[in-house]
This record gives sequence, structure tokens and C-alpha cells, in this order.
Amino acid sequence: MTLRTRWRSARHVLGLGRQADEQASAPPRLSEVPSSVAIIMDGNGRWAKGRRLPVAAGHRAGARALKRVVRAAGDTGIRDLTVFSFSTENWNRPAEEVDDLMGLFCELIDREVPELHAERVQMRFIGRREELDDVLLEKIVAAEALTAENGRLRLFIAMNYGGRAEIIDAARRFGLEAGADAGEAEFAQYLYGPDLRDPELVIRTSGEQRLSNFLLWQSAYAELHFSPKLWPDFRPEDLHEALAQYAQRHRRFGGR
Repeated sequence: MTLRTRWRSARHVLGLGRQADEQASAPPRLSEVPSSVAIIMDGNGRWAKGRRLPVAAGHRAGARALKRVVRAAGDTGIRDLTVFSFSTENWNRPAEEVDDLMGLFCELIDREVPELHAERVQMRFIGRREELDDVLLEKIVAAEALTAENGRLRLFIAMNYGGRAEIIDAARRFGLEAGADAGEAEFAQYLYGPDLRDPELVIRTSGEQRLSNFLLWQSAYAELHFSPKLWPDFRPEDLHEALAQYAQRHRRFGGR
């Protein structure tokens, strides 16, 4: 067996290749698929701790999970996928962990963006960019420019993001620029991603049941799905289960 054959076999066993993902779980046939889904990717640290691994190993495993889920989301017909990668509160974590995360973000952009571009995924980043490292910011701008014309799936990555911070930043600009008759629709144009579709479904992993300052404005009428799985263990079939539950719900938006 050649080295290349061994590597392909290992990727299949570990579920890292696209063929392995497709064989593991085909997209379900659902009566309704949400056009916009948001995910709070929680549990990387606990996943690593349970295996006596450094936290950085959990974040890398979480990155592999994201890759699987992005592909599965595109296959199901979801148009916008928003994921919570780094919050405004995450700066309070140990400096070593934050540094590892920033390095991982740079590494992932370099490694994954060409493949996402080939699969026609458009990348967008939302959050307070001005507080990010110049090197990371440069890579973010380049990734957005490269994938700007892709239309299969829009992947919004919430980076240095906080829902309250977003509303405050929008309110400042809204107060200065909007007219006296402006309402919700006009206010939404001042959010970090004004063209982001409001998520119809918000998924949170690791068993925690809260929004944790994520998309507070946009999720006003979102359906919520809480998975007991830690994020690195979340697979396409878990996304399909969440979508199947969503399809059974009746959204009333305050009516009957």
C-alpha cells in the first residue's frame, strides 16, 4: 500500500474526506428547510478535557466539525449559515488560549478557504474587526474578496462578536444617520451583516441552553435546538436531526 493510499484510507476512517461524509449521512428529504441557520459551537474545551488533551486540541477538533457541517448545510439547501467562533467576552480567557485561537484562525483561513471557494461557499465575517490583529484582519479581507461571487452557501463567521455590542454599534450609527421615521427595517441595515437573513433555527451544542449574547436582534423569532453533543462530536446527521425537528414546528410570529 502506497503512502498516498494509506493517507486516503486514514481520512476515510477519520471522516475527514467529503466522500466519507456523504456516505455517512445523506441529506434528508424534508418538507421545509430553513434558509438561515445559526450555530453556537460549544464544547471544544470540555471535549479536550475529557480526553486529557490541551484546549487547543479541542479547538482543532471543532474546526474539523465545522468543515463537516458547512458541507452538509450546503447539501441540504441552507442558504446562510452563521457560526459563533469568537465572542467579545472570549478575550477574558487565558492569554495562551486566546493566542492559540488567533493562530488557528489564521491557519484555517490559509488552509480551508481555497477548498471552500472551490465548493462555491461565500465567506463573510461579522463582529468588531478593528480590534483584531492586522495579520488576521488581512486574511479575513482576502477571504471575503476571493469568495465574494460564490452563491451555493454564505458562511457568516462571528469573529470578535457580541450581540449587545452589535446593537450598541448599530444604535450609534442609526441615531446619527437615520431619519425620525426610521423603524426596524432601517435599523437592521446598521447591523454587522445587514443582508444576513434572520436565522429561522439556532442550534447550540454541549447541552447548554442559552443564547450567550449571539445574534440577539436577528434571533427574535428563531426556533431553538439544543444538542447534548459537544461540538467536536457534532456530525451531519446531528444537523439533519435538528432540521427534521424544525420541519415539524409551526412558527406563528406572535399570531395564532
